[in-house]
Amino acid sequence: MDKNGPEIKIDNGELATSMIPEDFTEPQVLYEKLIKMIRQYHPSDDISMIEKAYRIAYKAHDGQLRKSGEPYIIHPVCVCIILAELELDKETIVAGMLHDVVEDTVMTSEELAAEFGDEVALLVDGVTKLTQLDYVADKVEVQAENLRKMFLAMAKDIRVILIKLADRLHNMRTMQYQTPKKQKEKSRETLDIYAPIADRLGISKVKVELDDLAFKYLEPEMYNQLVSSIANGKEQRDILIRKIVKEVSHHIEEAGIKATIDGRAKHYFSVYKNRVTQNKRLDQIYDLFAVRIIVETERDCYTALGVIHEIYKPIPGHFKDYISMPKPNNYQSLHTTLIGSMGQPFEIQIRTYEMHRTAEYGIAAHWKYKENQYGSKDRDNEEEKLAWLRRILEWQRDMSDNKEFLSLLKSDLDLFSDHVYCFTKDGDVKNLPAGSTTIDFAYAVHSAVGNKMVGARVNGNLVPIDYKIQNGDRVEIMTSQNSRGPSRDWLALVKSPQAKNKINQWFRSQFKEENIVRGKELLANYCKAQGVVLSDLLKSEYTDYCMRKYGFRDWDSVLAALGHGGLKEGQIVNRLQSAYDKKNPKHTTDQEILDAVAKSTENAGASKPAAAVKSKSGIVVAGLSDVSVRFSKCCSPVPGDEIIGFVTRGRGVSIHRTDCVNMMNLSEADRQRIIEAEWSVDSQGSADEDYDAEIVIYAYDRMGILMDITRVLTENKIDVKAMNTRTSKQGIATINVSFAIRGVEALNELIKKLRNVPNVTDIERSRA
Repeated sequence: MDKNGPEIKIDNGELATSMIPEDFTEPQVLYEKLIKMIRQYHPSDDISMIEKAYRIAYKAHDGQLRKSGEPYIIHPVCVCIILAELELDKETIVAGMLHDVVEDTVMTSEELAAEFGDEVALLVDGVTKLTQLDYVADKVEVQAENLRKMFLAMAKDIRVILIKLADRLHNMRTMQYQTPKKQKEKSRETLDIYAPIADRLGISKVKVELDDLAFKYLEPEMYNQLVSSIANGKEQRDILIRKIVKEVSHHIEEAGIKATIDGRAKHYFSVYKNRVTQNKRLDQIYDLFAVRIIVETERDCYTALGVIHEIYKPIPGHFKDYISMPKPNNYQSLHTTLIGSMGQPFEIQIRTYEMHRTAEYGIAAHWKYKENQYGSKDRDNEEEKLAWLRRILEWQRDMSDNKEFLSLLKSDLDLFSDHVYCFTKDGDVKNLPAGSTTIDFAYAVHSAVGNKMVGARVNGNLVPIDYKIQNGDRVEIMTSQNSRGPSRDWLALVKSPQAKNKINQWFRSQFKEENIVRGKELLANYCKAQGVVLSDLLKSEYTDYCMRKYGFRDWDSVLAALGHGGLKEGQIVNRLQSAYDKKNPKHTTDQEILDAVAKSTENAGASKPAAAVKSKSGIVVAGLSDVSVRFSKCCSPVPGDEIIGFVTRGRGVSIHRTDCVNMMNLSEADRQRIIEAEWSVDSQGSADEDYDAEIVIYAYDRMGILMDITRVLTENKIDVKAMNTRTSKQGIATINVSFAIRGVEALNELIKKLRNVPNVTDIERSRA
């Protein structure tokens, strides 16, 4: 292989070196870095499988570019570098290298399995399935369905989410090349879903970086203000940290404890979260930096804590023992906040080396390459560490409404929520969201305990069921077989998503018959109001399709879900109608369209003009309704262009610009198929719709001209779909650029700016 790997080419075979960013690193250099990292932690010297994966990925992605202008292969290699930083096994590295191959190229899952085995194919398939949705829905529905698939894939193999987290982390690192709208969408999803998942898996290395990157794009003003404020006091804090580390090191050494001691600044999002949750100014936050003491044994942790409390005065209420009561993600450490010798509050964290590795790598630490004496991978009781995942999978089975599922999921993963630790009468620890009541505790023990609950004791005393549990409380739930079950009022009292789901589940099962009857009535009334013939839709082939989509075993369950509000009438009818339309497609012949146009013209001449009908695409075609309207790719019309419609043979009406070469060269017979069309007022003033456009740029070729053109496109936040260039023997470069644009005004403004690029001689719209 050439040292720099295969050249990255555009369609005409010219090397696209001028498009890449200044900090570009050759793929082969990144690959060599990856191999070096793997060799440092992996006991095997055999990297043939990774080498083969790299070659296949390079070939599969050849010619593909990222938004930054870099060759696409850089993305999977960087994903693998992140996975190697977590010291993951070779199968995960290979799957990370190939994670976009099936989705973005022609390689199939079967070919992947044949080359690398079923384990790698399963991992790649698990990641690929996350974005393959076969229906159009609103964004919340799509996101929820996507996440359902992700959690199911995680249940089969947790490494699926490790690859997905690495993929998301690299995408967030390169988010500056995306549009502001996409930056906010991806950052919100990252902060709501992926960073909390990394936290639940205990992978702080990934979690804190995802937090900071998402924060940067979601709250840019707050982020920049925080960066500036913290930077202003950096020099003074560095002096203070070095002084404290020196003092602590001296006393720990005198106590005969072997330890590694360092200081670090807190991450930006962590500081921001403290400001929001505690409503404090920056100068009121105690833990802008922390000193970390890493020792060999758990006993040394508590010994070191005693030494520290002798040196510095602890702040009351700011000591947390996560060693005896670990966090749900298995995080263990002692946290104490103290007053330094200069009066500055600071935090010290004390943990063992094993605890530190778990804190940094989380569950990834248990997927590192290590074999027991029997040669099988030791997963260190992985199931115990994923109780939250099992809970989410239960919700998937119990819940049909995607929006409700997404709401519960975000509540459960809420980054801003705090927790309380309490005990059962037998001394078992329960971890609940702050503000939880004894009802939450009951359902945390078991759903049957919650359903039969009649009262509670806390620390031996009777309390009302809405009592809010405090740290260290010992809770005992009183139950009775004569209990009628939970009250709907409980839904307003409980804090945990688990309790809310269990209570709703009880009501769904208790009143199923009533809900079925109500569901039938709601469905019938909705269809009547919409003019839909319900009997046509209730055939088994259509209802089966609907049941599969929502995960129900029988039609009565669908009706019951509708009856209790878990599903909406429109959702069910749309699913049934979709199945019906696939089985019974509407065929409008071109002659029928022409007849409708002729009739519309006659009506316009005889009396008053026919009302214009607006299609979903924003095009108004006089006299026609329910006809497929599409934009032609030969001339790519955008709002503001003069347009005409052409009645195609069997494919509805295609919309062209009036100066389209194909329309100007029609035969006399085909000219009879031209109909009037115009943009609706809404489409010309829309701020949300993008339309495909294509321009041809002519320029005298020179080094860097593609980079200059790409810079103009990036600065104007243009979403480039494709770029193709060729250069004649006379040195004239012809560059075809396809992209999305709002309308002709924005397009003309862009063309005006591109004309100012040196050596550009002419720009024209593509006309055929």
